[in-house]
Amino acid sequence: MNIVVMGCGYVGLVTGACLAEMGNLVTCVDSDARKVAQLRLGILPFFEPGLESLAQRNSQQRRLSFTSDPRAALADAEVVFIAVGTPPLAHGGADTRHVMASAVEIGQHMPPGCVVVNKSTAPVGTVQRIRDVLDRAAAQRGLTYSHDVVANPEFLREGTAVHDFMNPDRVIIGSDGERAERVMRGLYAPFVRNHERLIVMGVRDAELTKYAANAMLATRISFMNEMAKLCDALGADIENVRRGIGSDTRIGYSYLYAGCGYGGSCFPKDVRALIDMARQAKVEPNILAAVTRTNEAQKQWASEVIAERYGHRLQGRRFAVWGLSFKPNTDDLREAPAIAIIGDLLAAGARVLAYDPVAMPRAREELPAAWLVSGALQFADDPYLALDGVDALVLATEWKPFRSPDFDAMKARMRGRLIVDGRNQYEPQQMRALGFEYCGVGRGAALAQVPETTAWPVRCAEKAGVATV
Repeated sequence: MNIVVMGCGYVGLVTGACLAEMGNLVTCVDSDARKVAQLRLGILPFFEPGLESLAQRNSQQRRLSFTSDPRAALADAEVVFIAVGTPPLAHGGADTRHVMASAVEIGQHMPPGCVVVNKSTAPVGTVQRIRDVLDRAAAQRGLTYSHDVVANPEFLREGTAVHDFMNPDRVIIGSDGERAERVMRGLYAPFVRNHERLIVMGVRDAELTKYAANAMLATRISFMNEMAKLCDALGADIENVRRGIGSDTRIGYSYLYAGCGYGGSCFPKDVRALIDMARQAKVEPNILAAVTRTNEAQKQWASEVIAERYGHRLQGRRFAVWGLSFKPNTDDLREAPAIAIIGDLLAAGARVLAYDPVAMPRAREELPAAWLVSGALQFADDPYLALDGVDALVLATEWKPFRSPDFDAMKARMRGRLIVDGRNQYEPQQMRALGFEYCGVGRGAALAQVPETTAWPVRCAEKAGVATV
């Protein structure tokens, strides 16, 4: 098929490259001419394992191309995907301006019979709005055909997105027409040949399914973080609790890990957008609101551990932070717990040495310039160099190289012995036997509660206008 993907961001590039890999002719369109030029050279704007080689191979074999000209790209399109960003608005709702702008461009240039697919995460009712735009554009062009518009939400995990697209758990198709359903079944047939994983439902059902899925996963994380606080208070170990409840087949183990909070481009944004949708529909989303509040509090967990150990005034203290991205195998810093932790430490007067295997170049570009210019935040070329003279190490992202480090080398470089394990990568007894002062999330070492009246200084991130959860 001749396929056009509107948007060369994370979802657009993964979608385009994977569809091209199956023999389709795919053109990815983006208004950013510089990004298009880089993509033509095989340079991706973000890190995602396996995607760069996949895109380069299909570009070389002329199945995947990039352009800033929607008119030429859409001339012979059979299927057009909308895969542009829907950033959060101030009140938490999703900003669909880019989606609707893409719909306008598609309406101006699409050929008759083309199926339009919305893959952007957008509120319920967006597909109908896209259809209305296309109908108006058709009338202006003197055309009378009806438009097939489909909801096809993405369920890609950063770090495993190529695998997720090529081996989907499910493909959700929201369609009101038999022809559009037929086209989508044919398009996805190579990806679901071994098992019937394509689920067809109503358009509004599919739009809501995406939000409900992310909200459910976020809820599991926040629930475990709340249980972790209870474990600390009662002297229990969240890891044993996790194994105990995860063994129940009705619950399972996925997303049952306590930690220093969730981040990224999906969970925080989508939960807030779902809250906004619910309130617009006059439904009070009590559980979703609690999920968000719990996550906001959890991002201060590491800072509170350090405050309990060293106090709230940290002038003259140095801390190492291992991991900057919100999860391993990505360089995405959006709403990453590490950034909130660093902001708290800097606001309290500390200096921070940070290391991440992939995300440091992006961090230099995106973090507040004041953090870097002042020298309060520095990046190390090696995880062990980040430990030189520090009072404590905060493990914020569970990259594989951090799982089995050289603990003797760590002790030789650190001034203090405190390890604040925000991802529960280490065993408390082992760490203490090695001579470390260790604190994991809900590992049974109850912390004295930080008085509610004692607030951390205003976060540097907030002062700089950087979004935090």
